Amino acid sequence: MSSTAQQFTDSGLMMYFKFDQNHDWTIRSLESLDLFLKSLIVTRVMPSIYIFIIFVSLPLNGLAMVTFTCRIREKKPAVIYMSHLACVDLLFILLLPLKIHYELNASNWVFGEAACRLLSASYYGNMYCSVLLMMCMSVDRLLVVVFPIASLNWRSARKATCVCVVVWLLTLAGIVPLLIMNQTTTYQNRITCSDIWADPSIKSYLFVFFVLLCISFVLPLVVILVSYSIIIYVLCTKHDHSSSSSDTRRRAAIMASAVLTEFVLCFVPSNVLLMNNIVSIIKGGNGWDTYPPYMLAACLGSVSVFLDPLLYYYGSSHYRKQICSVFRWVRKAERDIIPLNTITQNLNASKLHCKTNK
Repeated sequence: MSSTAQQFTDSGLMMYFKFDQNHDWTIRSLESLDLFLKSLIVTRVMPSIYIFIIFVSLPLNGLAMVTFTCRIREKKPAVIYMSHLACVDLLFILLLPLKIHYELNASNWVFGEAACRLLSASYYGNMYCSVLLMMCMSVDRLLVVVFPIASLNWRSARKATCVCVVVWLLTLAGIVPLLIMNQTTTYQNRITCSDIWADPSIKSYLFVFFVLLCISFVLPLVVILVSYSIIIYVLCTKHDHSSSSSDTRRRAAIMASAVLTEFVLCFVPSNVLLMNNIVSIIKGGNGWDTYPPYMLAACLGSVSVFLDPLLYYYGSSHYRKQICSVFRWVRKAERDIIPLNTITQNLNASKLHCKTNK
């Protein structure tokens, strides 16, 4: 057996599971998964989505990172949480080209076992670090809206930084099982990465990962749903006819609704399907029949990395100003290019006129 990838034949792969009367069904599910991994959805549609994510989210998150770390002097808790969220998204984006190459190459991994583990860990690390940071943001907003005076003593930049450190430590602890267990499998003359788990020793790692998943997803899910529901309710029931406060409440309500919508659409489907897949494997199954729906949900869930800048836009006036300044610079550049083109055309016309006179 190879040290970098589990080597299996069609018959050898089956020896790692208990099949009994379900043996034929298992073979069909493996063949179905293999066809799915080589289908146009995986080899064309999903890479296209990832490429779109890179082109859109890389400049937006890069601008957010510069704005939050360099342009804002007063580091409020919300700014600290958003800067860490932008950092998480950027780390995920930088590793996406490996995922794109893998899927364009018909799910054939060529970068080795270590890179496969790193890619898998980075994906789940991005997901759960983002979820935990969004939970922190929801609690922070809840304190501001519901306890605006009392929260002044509770909220500080130092406490927010300590919370972010704890979030990073929890994320690292959560991806340790993914960094330890073998995730490449050789099947039909190609190496899959995290798609076909056939080593029976992974069940113990998956059990630990499942427990950490519940802590990193179920708890934030409850906290975020409760927090933003209360925030939206309080903002909608406040009666203040001042135009400035009304605009602030409207923006806060939009941000609360946006975070809640992003969380439900991007994280809930993929995590529910992932939990179902892991439970299937822990119970003695193989998870091959439940894996394709999870792959699609995980791909769609990745769009959270360019939805996060929308949260920054409504949550930070400095980020809004930076976005506006970029658009003003683009318009100015376009206006400068037009006269330059006109001058060039006039020069060419005058040269042609001189040549005809000669």
